[in-house]
Amino acid sequence: MRDTIRFGDFVEVNPRIRLEKGKEYPYIEMADVNPGNGFVLPQKKGVYKGGGSRFQSGDTLFARITPCLENGKIVRCGHTNNGPCFGSTEFFIFRGKSNVSDSTYIFYLALSPMIREPAVKSMTGASGRQRAILSSVEDIQVPAYSLATQRKIAAILSTYDDLIENNTRRIKILEDMAQTLYQEWFVHFRFPGHENVPMVESPLGPIPQGWEIGQFGDIVENVKEKMKPGKHLDPLPYVPIDCIPRRSIALMERKLSSEAKSSLIAFKQNDILFGAMRSYFHKVILAPFDGITRQTCFVLRSKNSNNYPFDLFTAFQDSTVQYSSNRSTGSTIPYATWDNALAMMPIFRPPDLLIKRFSDVVMPMLDSIQMMLEKNANLRQTRDLLLPKLISGEVDVSQLDIDTTPKTN
Repeated sequence: MRDTIRFGDFVEVNPRIRLEKGKEYPYIEMADVNPGNGFVLPQKKGVYKGGGSRFQSGDTLFARITPCLENGKIVRCGHTNNGPCFGSTEFFIFRGKSNVSDSTYIFYLALSPMIREPAVKSMTGASGRQRAILSSVEDIQVPAYSLATQRKIAAILSTYDDLIENNTRRIKILEDMAQTLYQEWFVHFRFPGHENVPMVESPLGPIPQGWEIGQFGDIVENVKEKMKPGKHLDPLPYVPIDCIPRRSIALMERKLSSEAKSSLIAFKQNDILFGAMRSYFHKVILAPFDGITRQTCFVLRSKNSNNYPFDLFTAFQDSTVQYSSNRSTGSTIPYATWDNALAMMPIFRPPDLLIKRFSDVVMPMLDSIQMMLEKNANLRQTRDLLLPKLISGEVDVSQLDIDTTPKTN
């Protein structure tokens, strides 16, 4: 039998980090964390007021609240230096203990069923707001591997996450390129040949000659193909709104159709999923496959199937999200509306040839994004199959010759 050690004695839990009230620091909120990713970078800065979790680069952020914990919102802080950061109060923070445990290994240990499953079972509280009990997590017995073995396990698993991260960076570059091209052509009117096109007056101000003013509902329809839960859905991926990332068209996460309960609607590949619940969260993605979602999303389908890249980035604009948010109804949980709001949003209608030219340039980018998303899904699946075997010792790496030298960029 392998030696074990109490998890709370094996790691630093919520390590002390000094922050000054009233000063700005990098900030990570729960919505920034995409399950399956190896780490998260701070997306913004916030003024520290004395609350929240505190951490630094390399620390593990472990979601303690439902459904974030069940969904696997467990990542490393990827801040580019060792400066302090802070974030949601709903994170436990874990760090390797000097001469006892390795911080990267701790991340994989926290991600494994050995820690996650007891943490989920420890949850208490009101329905929908249940939280894991820290003392229960600290009492979990874990293998007392040597630092050398921990680093070998971490090195093997990090290989997968490094490939995932490399693909994720490439996806972000392609997203930014497509978004920049859309704004150059259709927001700033600097499309190819614009120098030879005079500007004319319109109800929305000057627009290039040959363009028209229309409504968002002219180019996409809100599809409401309702589905009932059941085994007949088994082949279909389930994408509820909490799986959709913020400010990214790339879907990183999906669920099993068996987790779908009610209020379901079907979508097709290349449909646009537009978060209708709290639309200001900016959840707009291109569907990479046929699947099902809930009615908390609009399923928007291009009326001209060849124009979906233009329609996607029209939906993705901050101005579109803001328009839907400003016209949302409901005080407790605001919902965007379609028929009397988003469908009527005024838009610029460029000539068909210009839309086609944009699609011809952007479609290969979207295809590349989809290819890398599938690669990442396969890498995650392989890593997640290997993870519990390495952590439990079913696959013993202690005698293997593995390079554990930290990688430098």
